[in-house]
Amino acid sequence: MKAEAWLFSGVAVFFAVTGGVYAAFSSDPAGVAALSVSFLMSALVAAFLWRQYGRGGRRPEDTTDAEIRAGGDRRFSFPASSFAPVTAATGTALMGIGAVQGLWLVLIGAGVVIPGLYGFVFRPDRDA
Repeated sequence: MKAEAWLFSGVAVFFAVTGGVYAAFSSDPAGVAALSVSFLMSALVAAFLWRQYGRGGRRPEDTTDAEIRAGGDRRFSFPASSFAPVTAATGTALMGIGAVQGLWLVLIGAGVVIPGLYGFVFRPDRDA
């Protein structure tokens, strides 16, 4: 995950520099807010990837002389029967609409997104 971590770190630095220059030369608060949020989102992904790289070490994809069979023992699963993605997406959409329509819809969206996130984080391992 080292390459991905460097990529998102670069994106975060780009948005930080661009946001700083934009804030210095512009009086538009919407642009500053958009660049700040873009920086925070890319920095969050970069921090996650650096943490995963620190926990898991180098992958075969991170080395230039790796063989294809070096990554053969790794197994990842994302069950197709999981309702977590649909639930999280619905809750996020409700929260986005609630930002325009009213706080009551944001609260309903949060109530829908929490079980979706719970399903992502604590999903049962069906391969075991």
